[in-house]
Amino acid sequence: MLKSSVAVDRLVFREAMSHFAASVCLVTTDGHAGRRGVTVTSVCSVSDDPPTILVCLNQKSGANTRFDHNGVFAVNLLASRNEAVARAFSGEGNLELEARFAAGRWTTLSTGVPILEDALVSFDCRVIDSRPVATHRVLIGEVLAVAKPIGGDSLLYRARRYHTL
Repeated sequence: MLKSSVAVDRLVFREAMSHFAASVCLVTTDGHAGRRGVTVTSVCSVSDDPPTILVCLNQKSGANTRFDHNGVFAVNLLASRNEAVARAFSGEGNLELEARFAAGRWTTLSTGVPILEDALVSFDCRVIDSRPVATHRVLIGEVLAVAKPIGGDSLLYRARRYHTL
């Protein structure tokens, strides 16, 4: 096995990664630490027995500690109709954290975490593992409930732009 002795520049890596087309998700939490939501593309299924999802959150934002402290989160898979919500929760417009929730309509499932009513589908999760990896925190959640899927086109992110599929 060959090992590289040259480190890949982080900006070169970021540019290369921007060419991955990824589903846009809104990850939310609520509880004693407070409500929080963040737009992400780093979500994937881990297992279906038990149903488990993995999410990566940037540790740069101190508000992201709310996910760990609350111990619950939801993954809302966004439709093209949810682009304004994605933009609000990604920080566009410099809205206060709580004001971002005005961009959508919300309900809850089993954990009380905000579920976006018109997302393509939402997964309500309990944190079963959390660990730092480089600049991010990896949350692994057991899926406790799934919102009924709703039709629509998927919202994707590629080359630093939103796209529809």
